[in-house]
Amino acid sequence: MEFHVRASRPLPPLAVIEDALLAFDPAAVVDIDPAQGLRVNAAIDAQGLVVLLNQVGGAVDPDEVEQQPSVCCGGCSG
Repeated sequence: MEFHVRASRPLPPLAVIEDALLAFDPAAVVDIDPAQGLRVNAAIDAQGLVVLLNQVGGAVDPDEVEQQPSVCCGGCSG
């Protein structure tokens, strides 16, 4: 799933978030987009992402996490 996180409070350093996500999903990808905020692509749901971010020092509310529509074409059978 892909998510955009627009937190109203500062998030932990990107490396901390990335380490936590990779421990949960080794294929996870996370970056920061100046226009969209934190972008996360991982095998996690919105509630799990909120919990994970808050466990590593964030203060993210559920309404600050926006799930993006799937862009999967199905071509890789995934």
